[in-house]
Amino acid sequence: MSNRHNARMAAVQALYQWDLTKQDADEIEPSFVQIHDMQNIDRKYLREIMREVPKLEQQLEQAITPFIGRSFAQLDPVEKAILRIGAYELQHRADVPTKVVLNEMIELAKVFGSDHSYKFINGVMDKLATELRPKGSAA
Repeated sequence: MSNRHNARMAAVQALYQWDLTKQDADEIEPSFVQIHDMQNIDRKYLREIMREVPKLEQQLEQAITPFIGRSFAQLDPVEKAILRIGAYELQHRADVPTKVVLNEMIELAKVFGSDHSYKFINGVMDKLATELRPKGSAA
């Protein structure tokens, strides 16, 4: 697994904690880093996700909501975290190929989500990618 993949895995857990506790993301980061093994993790990328996703929460949720068939609040917290990371990468990380974003979010859903969560994440991310990166959705 790549260091960036591991950063995304850690980010799902940190954003899950942020969503459930409503703690400030800056408060979660130091304790999260202290508790978890940070070897083989792109800590700079993890820090970026942990800081930027909460700042852009409303914007990301507005982009995602048309593709989920219900309110964002009704989603499982793990699915929220994964979709927020995916939307963030599609909107703000043009250096990450669309195919990589989609594959990573599906893999995260397989690891952290319920049995069929990855199918839901795949469907939403595919539609979101087509919307946000129309020319690069198949790349």
